[in-house]
Amino acid sequence: MGQTIKLRNMSLKDKLVSSFLAFDDHLEDESPIHDIRSKAIKNFEENGFPTKKEEDWKYTSLKPILKDNYSIFPKGENTVELKDVKQYFLHDIDTFKVVFIDGVYSSFLSETTHDSMDICLISSALKKDKYSASIETYYNKIAGEDSLTSLNTAFAKEGAYINIPKNKEVEKPIEIINFVTGKEEALMAQPRNLIIVGENAHVQIIERHQSLTDNAVLTNSVTEIFVEKRAFIDYYKIQNNNSTASLIDSTFISQEQDSNCCLHTFSLGGKLTRNNLKFSQNGEHCDSTLKGITILKDKQHVDHNTLVEHIAPNCESHQDYKGLYSDKSTGVFNGKVIVEKEAQKTNAFQQNNNILIDDKATVNAKPQLEIFADDVKCSHGCTIGQFDEEALFYLRSRGIAKKEAQALLMYAFANTVLESVKIPSLKRRINRIIAEKIGVSIGFNV
Repeated sequence: MGQTIKLRNMSLKDKLVSSFLAFDDHLEDESPIHDIRSKAIKNFEENGFPTKKEEDWKYTSLKPILKDNYSIFPKGENTVELKDVKQYFLHDIDTFKVVFIDGVYSSFLSETTHDSMDICLISSALKKDKYSASIETYYNKIAGEDSLTSLNTAFAKEGAYINIPKNKEVEKPIEIINFVTGKEEALMAQPRNLIIVGENAHVQIIERHQSLTDNAVLTNSVTEIFVEKRAFIDYYKIQNNNSTASLIDSTFISQEQDSNCCLHTFSLGGKLTRNNLKFSQNGEHCDSTLKGITILKDKQHVDHNTLVEHIAPNCESHQDYKGLYSDKSTGVFNGKVIVEKEAQKTNAFQQNNNILIDDKATVNAKPQLEIFADDVKCSHGCTIGQFDEEALFYLRSRGIAKKEAQALLMYAFANTVLESVKIPSLKRRINRIIAEKIGVSIGFNV
């Protein structure tokens, strides 16, 4: 009890650093990554949480979400009934599922496999000898050394481990879902995912963090994705949390020759969401697609921070982010494309378009290009505006109410992102969520 009182009076940074020793002692059997954890906590201790003084965090302050007295370790295993969370699954199609409740694996809600591929737990991969070569080759090899990623590296003990072998085409999508139940007054979760897509392999993955409580939740998630030669991965992030849940999501992707990675981010709710997304194209003829839709209200805040590194020649990247902001919500887009000297014949496109539905909504955008090659085709652009009054007048003149007319314009605005969703049931789900967000019922699928 004395220890609890002492920790309660500490800052969150000090509480995390003080808690690490007990955490590390408890996981002493995970010797392969002991040194990695120790180095990571030292890095976090030296740098602490990022502040607005740092250029990449200029428009996003973590202060409002660092004041809660977060529990670092859940006090016990909690269960949830399928009927209570079924709405968060793609229940109309068959999928593999890796599900966690308050950071603990739920075998009841999951469907994993080791049949010709591994769709299982990172905790198993860290402990079992048969995965040691994979862990040594891939674990923490592309994750950044920024303070928040280091914090996750120090404390992460559970998440999804997905290893798709050479020439394997996964016949159904994989869902990674993290539920938080609210049994804690406030909870900090730090899931860690490692995904390896072998040569010529194909896979579709859907990732979701879902709070089931009105208590404060802070999730600091890190995912490493390796896309080998001629591999294809289609990845979707669904972020539709309640107003007391915050998410810091850092995803690092390494692509090899002729690989294709398509990642969609749907940021549709949450107190504060920060998406750090880094692509590295290491071989020729890589194709990277980054698309996103953001719909915010109240005082919600979303910050998209993207980086695409073109290292090899003859590669392409396409970024298309759309944002709709109402009330006093805030959007941030900080996108950077780097074209190295050797990356000739690069084709890089970056676009960020935003609509401010209310006058008090805010968007801060900073698209950037750093080009060191001389034979490239690169472009970027950003728009921030309001509804097209002529288009709105045209729809209303044909008997469509203002609210429905605005909804139709919103759908048309977002369609360039929605049309590239390759899982029909997921596309229908997102379509319904968007309709709900704007408060209308539209009788067609986008």
